[in-house]
Amino acid sequence: MITPAQIRAARAMLDLTIEGLSQESGIAALLILQIESGSGYDATPADYAALRRALERLGLIFLESGEAGPGGAGLRLAQTDHQEGMRPEELNSTNND
Repeated sequence: MITPAQIRAARAMLDLTIEGLSQESGIAALLILQIESGSGYDATPADYAALRRALERLGLIFLESGEAGPGGAGLRLAQTDHQEGMRPEELNSTNND
Protein backbone atom coordinates (compact mmCIF):
# COMPACT_ATOMS: atom_id res chain seq x y z
CA MET A 1 0.00 0.00 0.00
CA ILE A 2 1.23 3.51 -0.73
CA THR A 3 2.20 5.75 2.16
CA PRO A 4 0.96 9.21 3.16
CA ALA A 5 4.43 10.59 2.40
CA GLN A 6 4.31 9.13 -1.12
CA ILE A 7 0.93 10.76 -1.74
CA ARG A 8 2.20 14.16 -0.53
CA ALA A 9 5.36 13.82 -2.62
CA ALA A 10 3.37 12.71 -5.67
CA ARG A 11 1.15 15.77 -5.48
CA ALA A 12 4.23 17.98 -5.16
CA MET A 13 5.95 16.32 -8.14
CA LEU A 14 2.86 16.82 -10.28
CA ASP A 15 2.03 20.28 -8.87
CA LEU A 16 -1.42 18.89 -8.06
CA THR A 17 -3.78 20.27 -5.42
CA ILE A 18 -5.79 18.11 -3.06
CA GLU A 19 -8.89 19.19 -4.96
CA GLY A 20 -7.28 18.14 -8.24
CA LEU A 21 -6.37 14.74 -6.85
CA SER A 22 -9.89 14.41 -5.51
CA GLN A 23 -11.31 15.00 -8.98
CA GLU A 24 -8.87 12.58 -10.59
CA SER A 25 -9.39 9.80 -8.03
CA GLY A 26 -13.00 10.21 -6.93
CA ILE A 27 -11.86 10.32 -3.29
CA ALA A 28 -13.18 13.16 -1.12
CA ALA A 29 -10.67 15.99 -0.59
CA LEU A 30 -11.15 15.82 3.20
CA LEU A 31 -10.28 12.11 3.22
CA ILE A 32 -7.16 12.77 1.11
CA LEU A 33 -6.12 15.46 3.60
CA GLN A 34 -6.65 13.02 6.47
CA ILE A 35 -4.71 10.27 4.70
CA GLU A 36 -1.80 12.60 3.97
CA SER A 37 -1.66 13.69 7.61
CA GLY A 38 -1.59 10.08 8.77
CA SER A 39 -5.03 10.23 10.39
CA GLY A 40 -7.09 8.68 7.60
CA TYR A 41 -8.56 6.02 9.87
CA ASP A 42 -11.72 5.80 7.75
CA ALA A 43 -9.71 5.17 4.56
CA THR A 44 -10.04 1.72 3.06
CA PRO A 45 -7.56 -0.18 0.90
CA ALA A 46 -9.84 0.67 -2.04
CA ASP A 47 -9.32 4.40 -1.32
CA TYR A 48 -5.54 3.96 -1.38
CA ALA A 49 -5.83 1.94 -4.60
CA ALA A 50 -7.93 4.68 -6.24
CA LEU A 51 -5.34 7.29 -5.28
CA ARG A 52 -2.53 5.15 -6.63
CA ARG A 53 -4.34 4.50 -9.93
CA ALA A 54 -5.04 8.21 -10.38
CA LEU A 55 -1.44 9.21 -9.67
CA GLU A 56 -0.09 6.49 -11.97
CA ARG A 57 -2.44 7.68 -14.71
CA LEU A 58 -0.98 11.18 -14.22
CA GLY A 59 2.56 9.88 -14.79
CA LEU A 60 4.07 8.52 -11.57
CA ILE A 61 5.60 5.17 -10.74
CA PHE A 62 5.49 3.97 -7.13
CA LEU A 63 8.55 2.17 -5.84
CA GLU A 64 8.43 -0.33 -3.00
CA SER A 65 11.05 -0.31 -0.27
CA GLY A 66 14.34 -1.57 -1.73
CA GLU A 67 13.00 -1.76 -5.28
CA ALA A 68 15.45 0.77 -6.72
CA GLY A 69 18.42 -0.04 -4.52
CA PRO A 70 18.77 0.60 -0.81
CA GLY A 71 16.20 2.84 0.80
CA GLY A 72 12.55 3.09 1.56
CA ALA A 73 9.44 3.45 -0.57
CA GLY A 74 9.57 6.18 -3.17
CA LEU A 75 8.37 7.68 -6.44
CA ARG A 76 9.61 8.19 -9.93
CA LEU A 77 8.23 10.18 -12.84
CA ALA A 78 7.26 7.90 -15.70
CA GLN A 79 9.23 8.23 -18.90
CA THR A 80 7.58 10.58 -21.34
CA ASP A 81 7.58 10.13 -25.10
CA HIS A 82 8.06 13.80 -25.88
CA GLN A 83 11.21 15.85 -25.61
CA GLU A 84 11.18 18.65 -23.09
CA GLY A 85 13.58 20.94 -24.92
CA MET A 86 17.25 21.03 -25.72
CA ARG A 87 20.08 20.10 -23.45
CA PRO A 88 22.47 22.98 -22.63
CA GLU A 89 25.31 21.38 -24.62
CA GLU A 90 23.10 21.34 -27.72
CA LEU A 91 22.58 25.12 -27.69
CA ASN A 92 24.55 27.19 -30.16
CA SER A 93 24.22 30.39 -32.17
CA THR A 94 22.21 28.75 -34.97
CA ASN A 95 19.40 27.58 -32.67
CA ASN A 96 19.37 30.54 -30.28
CA ASP A 97 15.88 32.00 -30.73
